[in-house]
Amino acid sequence: MSRLLVIKTGALGDVLRTTSILPGLAERSPALELTWVTATGAGPLLAGHPHVAEIIEVDPKSPEALGHLEASLGDRSFDRILSLDDEEPLCRLASALAERTGATPTGAVLGPDGRPAYTDDAACWFGMGLLCREGLAEADRRKLANRRTHAELLAEVAGVRPDRPHLELEAEERAAGAARAVALAGPGPGPLIGLNTGAGGRWTTKAMRVEEVAGLAALLAGSGTAAPRLLLLGGPDEVERNGDLAARIRAAAPGVTLAEAPLDLELREFAALVGALDLLVTSDSLALHMGVAQARRVVAFFAPTSPHEIDLFGRGEKVVSTASDAGSYRRDADNGSITAERVAAAVQRQLAELR
Repeated sequence: MSRLLVIKTGALGDVLRTTSILPGLAERSPALELTWVTATGAGPLLAGHPHVAEIIEVDPKSPEALGHLEASLGDRSFDRILSLDDEEPLCRLASALAERTGATPTGAVLGPDGRPAYTDDAACWFGMGLLCREGLAEADRRKLANRRTHAELLAEVAGVRPDRPHLELEAEERAAGAARAVALAGPGPGPLIGLNTGAGGRWTTKAMRVEEVAGLAALLAGSGTAAPRLLLLGGPDEVERNGDLAARIRAAAPGVTLAEAPLDLELREFAALVGALDLLVTSDSLALHMGVAQARRVVAFFAPTSPHEIDLFGRGEKVVSTASDAGSYRRDADNGSITAERVAAAVQRQLAELR
């Protein structure tokens, strides 16, 4: 029996895409017993995975909660700890558990000076981040120069072969997602295309400009193929944006079939809806990782974040900013080249693959 503790709490999309290491870990240790510590609310992304024996949710910003977790896990026996978050409290947790349980740590830990650091075998990943031993300027240079996918990098850290992320949904959940999609967008013959074009607050220019999204809808509606059914997707913070988008799309393409998905779906409900799509058009976001983890066909666009870290596994296309600051992780990176015309052309190529 090999007992492994994985510490990966956020963000939600990162938790999901980190599941790419699980098949390799199970292959390396057939009698694997894996416990995964994640953030409160992220557990549903891991639920049902055949290689995860136990999911523990914790508030990673609560010293009290982390203290209780250290006490409860410290009495267990682990062979290895994969620590994949670089925040100081989680580095401290990983180091404390490694000392108490005798486990070998890999990833983010506390260094000899008591500050966050990383083990040598995790340098390929953490050497491109805030913990880079050579400083942030070198981390940024490496990040910009990187051409390896997240799955490849994490596989090297874990010492396994790379695989793809997986999201395990029950048949009943998938059926409910398909039924919701039909109830929202109708059963028409045209392809069901999800538009998830917004972004969170950290990198606002991950989002596609609303006027370009409206232009995209008009181009798709007038493409001459079976009229697509468009489904606006998003989260609770996108009520205003999606309302504006819906109005603009209906003005630009009055004949298009357009529906607005609820913005308050539970994680697995949202995932099941994404799984019911024929094609997902998306920013670099949780929806993208949900689509990839369910082998949906995807058109993803990138401006501030790296397109190279994302693998679509032969089922999609990337539309990448042509600006000089593409992939720079600047909060104000130029997304002006993510145009309706470029995205529409990618969508048409991907729809042709479905026929």
